[in-house]
Amino acid sequence: MIFKNRSEAARLLAEKLAHYRGMNPLILAIPRGAGPMAKLIADELGGEMDVVLVRKISAPGSPEFAIGSVDESGWTYIADYAESAGATPEYIEREKQAQLATMRKRRAQYTPVHPPADPHGRIVIVVDDGLATGATMISALHALRARKPKKLIAAVPVAPPGTLRRVAGYADEVICLHTPEYFQAVGQFYLDFPQVEDEEVVAILREGKQGR
Repeated sequence: MIFKNRSEAARLLAEKLAHYRGMNPLILAIPRGAGPMAKLIADELGGEMDVVLVRKISAPGSPEFAIGSVDESGWTYIADYAESAGATPEYIEREKQAQLATMRKRRAQYTPVHPPADPHGRIVIVVDDGLATGATMISALHALRARKPKKLIAAVPVAPPGTLRRVAGYADEVICLHTPEYFQAVGQFYLDFPQVEDEEVVAILREGKQGR
């Protein structure tokens, strides 16, 4: 399955999530790529859109390959293959601090236009444009579980089967449209996959705040 773009993938996910329509679900995007997707899904389901800030920890010399992730609180998920990928404890700590600094910067950008929504007691759907290792999704789900949502769902267009099995332990429900055995990168499953900038996410959040 190849998606035309993120909008098509989001519409297809919204169809799979249609049973949550009318329940005011909280749709949380993992920035930045999932920002426009979460907005579309929230509109389709009559829910509220926001972001959950997490960052991957990349392997040494391989910025696209995640060996773990960190959430805003500093909780860190480290994959069991991190050491074999060349990541020492010292390297992981440096990367963790760098990613925490990036999240502080993004929170300063996002929060003034859109105070964070409270997931407590709500149906929460975490959206990304695809999962490779699943590291950032795992950190997002872990951070949200601590805030006691009514139900916690991970929703993505594409991910390899092994990744979905890892993610499933952190969510009440996982929805994925395509689970290919052969997987190199998320972008290979989109015809059009442009980078989403911070300014676009801020504009989406501002529009959502004005709408409420």
